Amino acid sequence: MLNELQGRKGDLKDKSEEYKDKRNEFNLEASKCATKRNDLNKRTKELIEEAQQLKKLRDENNEQVAQSKIKRDELNDQANKIYAEIDKIRKGLNLGDGPSLKELKKQIDALEFKQQTEVMTPAKERELVDNITKLTDELKHKKQQLEGNTELKTFLEQAQALRDEALVHHNKVKEFADAAQQYHDKMIIIFKEADTIRAESDAAHKEFVKAQEAADEQHRLFIQTQKEIREINKVIIGLKRKTKDSKDESIREQAKKEAEEVYAQFKLGEKLNTEDLMLLQRSGLL
Repeated sequence: MLNELQGRKGDLKDKSEEYKDKRNEFNLEASKCATKRNDLNKRTKELIEEAQQLKKLRDENNEQVAQSKIKRDELNDQANKIYAEIDKIRKGLNLGDGPSLKELKKQIDALEFKQQTEVMTPAKERELVDNITKLTDELKHKKQQLEGNTELKTFLEQAQALRDEALVHHNKVKEFADAAQQYHDKMIIIFKEADTIRAESDAAHKEFVKAQEAADEQHRLFIQTQKEIREINKVIIGLKRKTKDSKDESIREQAKKEAEEVYAQFKLGEKLNTEDLMLLQRSGLL
């Protein structure tokens, strides 16, 4: 029985060491997975913060776009109102009829180029010269009318100034819109990168949980075998104590028997030596 228990105890010790080694291996793997997961989470956090900063810059530029549009449209509205007044003045001066100054200049340039580059009969050339003269006179007349009208000139200057200022804000709209789009594109790229790294982090966490659960199972088995070893140790100690007690009892019985034999001899008158006397004293017969 004792040998069997000791053999079982030896097997349990071997298994206990095996469970402990496996537990340590799984704990090491879990630690590596946790480190990888934490590094990836840290990188994800950094990317999200960077993306949020880009989002903030994008929104700020979009706000500038909106403000610049409002300012541009206000200036264009003001210019349109002045142009409406200009049209009234032109109609009053009969400047609204016929081609504009720009169109007259374009027609004159075209006729002069034709005169210089084409071969024509004298009659055709005189007709062409007459047309150029007529258009030139009309252009000169309209210029004089415009230059002579102070109110119209003032309105034109005001309207042009408003258009120029509106153009500045229009360019700002494009500038801020381009910047906002660039920040948006970068933000999307970084958010996608963060999603990819977050997925890697989730996978590392799953591996961590798997390794940790395996380590916990090996630890449970280790504790269980340690408990079994302690229980067997108790039984072994009990058996050894019982065996020792039985052996001591046998020795006592044997000593008592020997003492009784010596005592019987003593009563018969036999002489006892020192060892015999000590035996009788230990047995309580003297």
